[in-house]
Amino acid sequence: MSTILEGNPDKNLILVTGRAHPKLASDVAEQLGIEVLETTAYDFANGEMYVRFTESVRGADVFVLQTHAAPINKAIMEQLIMIDALKRASARSITAVCPLVGYSRQDKKHRGREPISCRLMFDLLKTAGADRIMSVDLHAAQSQGFFDGPVDHLIAMPVLVDYVRDRLDLSNISVVSPDAGRIRVAEQWAQRLGGGPLAFIHKTRDITRPNKAVANRVVGDVKGKDCVLVDDLIDTGGTIVEACKVLREAGAKSITVVATHGVLSGPAVERLQACGAREVVLTDTVPIPEEKRWDGLTVLSIAPLLASAIKAVFDDGSVAELFETYPEHHGQGFLFA
Repeated sequence: MSTILEGNPDKNLILVTGRAHPKLASDVAEQLGIEVLETTAYDFANGEMYVRFTESVRGADVFVLQTHAAPINKAIMEQLIMIDALKRASARSITAVCPLVGYSRQDKKHRGREPISCRLMFDLLKTAGADRIMSVDLHAAQSQGFFDGPVDHLIAMPVLVDYVRDRLDLSNISVVSPDAGRIRVAEQWAQRLGGGPLAFIHKTRDITRPNKAVANRVVGDVKGKDCVLVDDLIDTGGTIVEACKVLREAGAKSITVVATHGVLSGPAVERLQACGAREVVLTDTVPIPEEKRWDGLTVLSIAPLLASAIKAVFDDGSVAELFETYPEHHGQGFLFA
């Protein structure tokens, strides 16, 4: 299998990856019908990194896949170094494919003298040499405006909805947002699941303490309902666990937790196992090792979505059309001819 996907006589697609999530890169390459370009990468004794590509990338359209997973700062720095190496090796174009963008939750200032770290992330990618960014479910969609260039903001919702639709009684579903800020996303979920009722968890957060939120009450009727609790990211699991507790107290029949990014830091696995949800559904934008998996967890592949978006960009096609033509039955994914 070749490492290059050929387009017209002047275009070649190359996929490279850092060390944060090689399995995802391999799955994307398989969908594209190519191999990931071999990369030499190692760490020096003091923690600095070295990267070199084993083949020429001159004149190629290169996609640098690196999810910003723990250790997050190392993953970010490795991707920046890879992009710099590609720029200096005369790649025709460079797309930073970041399924999860690091620091994306720091997209605004809550108090004085704080950074807007998400903006800094996009600035760093641009300065390194990225011409384009591709990501999945940014924490705040408006963060796309931080990058001076094209941003392909992919949504995992069709993949997740397709799975949920086949496993629940749609006539008894209530879609629940874990806070008021994500009601618009919950509305989109409800529309795709047949227009069922909506609810959200009213919560308060202490902005001086990370990963701390208090769920106060449910706004909306969830009694006797099969609740689908949707979020973009699960980190320590505190928000989701509190939401599940409030939903159970409000009489929910069952709870299915759905999120795109399963960061699962610290006590997250133990918390989710004990939260009372019938199932937790995530995608593999972030690597989830075997020791963090349990019987109630389902991990869906995001590779077909990423591969189709990469192919669309390479062919100068429409990324938006991927979501308009998503198949209605589970399992077909975004495979292309």
